[in-house]
Amino acid sequence: AKTGLRFSEALGITLNDFDLTRLSLSINKTWDYKTSSGSFALTKNRASIRKVPVDWQVAMQFAQLIKDQPKDQPIFVKVGQQIYNATANDRLSRYCKRAGIPEISVHGLRHTHASLLLYAGVSIGSVARRLGHSNMNTTQRTYLH
Repeated sequence: AKTGLRFSEALGITLNDFDLTRLSLSINKTWDYKTSSGSFALTKNRASIRKVPVDWQVAMQFAQLIKDQPKDQPIFVKVGQQIYNATANDRLSRYCKRAGIPEISVHGLRHTHASLLLYAGVSIGSVARRLGHSNMNTTQRTYLH
């Protein structure tokens, strides 16, 4: 919700991807959750390889989450474990219902993140880079509504 990452990008995050002193997260791979073997995979495109700034609150939450993690293993997936986007969406849906707020999907969080940045006056180019879009037209077509 606070990074705009794609689901597969978030699954591919390892301890090595965090720079907590510079408050950034390197996106340089994804996790291929669609196959039963599950493994690291390439990003969607070259523009998807990027550093995403995070705020200190996110950094502090992740500092606790990753402190005992192996440096080169995904933090959200156990190697060999099958993971499904639908499972994450179902859990998020339950949390939304419990909180009494409209339901949203994991991908919907990415859209909301981008829309809020644009509404706040962040340039289309900056939002496109943050989302890993290879073309600003994608950002304009998808989020300027």
